[in-house]
Amino acid sequence: MKLLRFGPAGQEKPGLLDTDGQVRDLSGKVADFAGAGVSLESLDKIRALDVDSLPVVSDPGRIGACLAWVPNFFCIGLNYAKHAAETGAEPPKEPILFSKATSALSGPFDPVMIPRGSEKTDWEVELGVIIGREASYVSEDDALDYVAGYCVINDVSERAFQAERGGQWIKGKSAPTFGPCGPWLVTADEVGDPQTLAVSLDLNGETVQDSSTDDMIFTVREIVSYMSQFMKLVPGDIIATGTPSGVGLGMKPQRFLKPGEVMTVRVEKLGEQRQEAVSAD
Repeated sequence: MKLLRFGPAGQEKPGLLDTDGQVRDLSGKVADFAGAGVSLESLDKIRALDVDSLPVVSDPGRIGACLAWVPNFFCIGLNYAKHAAETGAEPPKEPILFSKATSALSGPFDPVMIPRGSEKTDWEVELGVIIGREASYVSEDDALDYVAGYCVINDVSERAFQAERGGQWIKGKSAPTFGPCGPWLVTADEVGDPQTLAVSLDLNGETVQDSSTDDMIFTVREIVSYMSQFMKLVPGDIIATGTPSGVGLGMKPQRFLKPGEVMTVRVEKLGEQRQEAVSAD
């Protein structure tokens, strides 16, 4: 299934994209897509619905983030071999874990705001993993059984805030609009193997990131299992699994976002985002 949320910011309704590409309104049938609303049990209830009986939304308008809110917004750093190489970093021996503020969550077509004082706002196409059941001490063999679905994420980052201001990376990852998610939550059964997906990002029509999830150092199985050894993952948690090479930080000379520039962000089977960078001032 492809699940989405449509409507003005703060007034989104849950919907489903049918096989003809039409949006079907799930209002009154399900809770919003967040927390228990994206548990494996909740997804099974949606599958049991007669899709053809659901109202067609002829003009859904704005598409919001595919999740209304997230309990935790986790990220994995330096998880593509070529990206680690372009930054001059040694490939990590264990997954690098950090978080984004949950208030960074944003719609896939909403503007990205370059924060006040920013000089190095950067782009990062990523595969997002959405947890569907509580996970503690999960084996790698079983890890994908805890995944509700996947989505496109642009892990927007302010590199000076991230690396030049001391402390943890979260400061450079958490500005409002720095977490576009969607357009869809695509359930795991539709995606299949998450390690065979093309990922790309265009800046002003020029492809700057073009890779595949097969370049990930740690697979989705490994990431979910690893994280569950240290914390309990819960339904609705989202994990951004790392970005491939082609970020502005790795370019020579380095290149960062300016107001008016446009990012087009894609993950195979999961849809496409588009964001214009605007100044927060």
